[in-house]
Amino acid sequence: MMQSKLSDIELITKTMAGNQSAYADLVKRHQRFVFTLAMRFTKSREDAEEVAQDCFIKAYRSLDSFKKESKFSTWLYTIVYTTAMTSLRKKRIDTASIDDEDTHIQIENTPSGYDVNNAENKSRSFYLNQAIEQLSADDATIITLFYKGEQSLEEIAQTLGIEANSVKVKLFRARQRLKEKLERNLKHEVKELI
Repeated sequence: MMQSKLSDIELITKTMAGNQSAYADLVKRHQRFVFTLAMRFTKSREDAEEVAQDCFIKAYRSLDSFKKESKFSTWLYTIVYTTAMTSLRKKRIDTASIDDEDTHIQIENTPSGYDVNNAENKSRSFYLNQAIEQLSADDATIITLFYKGEQSLEEIAQTLGIEANSVKVKLFRARQRLKEKLERNLKHEVKELI
């Protein structure tokens, strides 16, 4: 049986038994999303790569503390959040800055057999990504965890160390701000086309 077909828990068990390639599979499975989440905080590709690498090292060293009561991804994203926050504090970066034009986030596109829909999906991803980049780090993180990470409110609360009701309120407000950014960006794009 190929290791990539194994669940996260099975890969963790194999890793803890000394199978290094099992952990490599676990990293491959989660690396894009970890990087995307790190980018939401750092706004810099270089810093995001460093945070992502640190996260996987910390996760590897702490695998024995993973209780398997929650999803591995929830536990891992908690590490991403704390590592990114530590990195930001060290660098004293203004996390609210939205002026970084060099930031390019790669959103995973589910491969589709329909080429007609592919261009439309890429266009949607572009505008959605652009709007998310303009949000504060907190708003972008909650949106990313909920929609891309497909995490429940409880899982996000666990990741961020806040109450689920607070996540619900923050998610609602983040969606409102995202909607405003999308409307403003699309209105601007339409004006440029006319």
